[in-house]
Amino acid sequence: MSIELALFPLKTVLFPGGALALRIFEPRYLDMIARSLRGDNRFGVVAIRSGAEVGAAEAFEVGTTAEIVDWHQESGGMLGIRAVGRDSFRVDATSRRPDGLYVGRVTLLEEPASVPLPAAHASLATLLRSLLAQVPAFAEVPAPYDDALWVGARLAEMLPLAVPLKQALLEARDPLARLERIAASLRNESSAA
Repeated sequence: MSIELALFPLKTVLFPGGALALRIFEPRYLDMIARSLRGDNRFGVVAIRSGAEVGAAEAFEVGTTAEIVDWHQESGGMLGIRAVGRDSFRVDATSRRPDGLYVGRVTLLEEPASVPLPAAHASLATLLRSLLAQVPAFAEVPAPYDDALWVGARLAEMLPLAVPLKQALLEARDPLARLERIAASLRNESSAA
């Protein structure tokens, strides 16, 4: 299904099911959030390939819709929002409005099916459990550590991986291949240390 979606280029990759906290101050994004709250409550997050969060940016072609779940006014005119990643999408075309806001014609992608976590990757679930124990926001969230899709997405978000690798992990449609790539990256990191 193809839809029009306001795009928010960021130096991060949002995965379906992931959490996103933003402090918004640019008028184009304040307007975007206001329109989202009055409409379907969603906007698109795309990782920046080159450029900056403030000003012009070239983004990757695959992103994730973000649904606003909470917001609050901060001092100095800033707006704080919390959003949750919902559906991944492919950008078919983009345009930039006079106020600088990017808008895309996007196609929603079918999400991969959940698959059981293989025993060979049990250590990744253990690592994720220790990482999430340090994040109060996850204290109340159900944590399906036996789901390869969920474990791979949360690890990709939490680990200090380069944005191009996180983007490749978002684009990977096979949860087991995503886990294997994360495991390989961790092995490479530990052998380099």
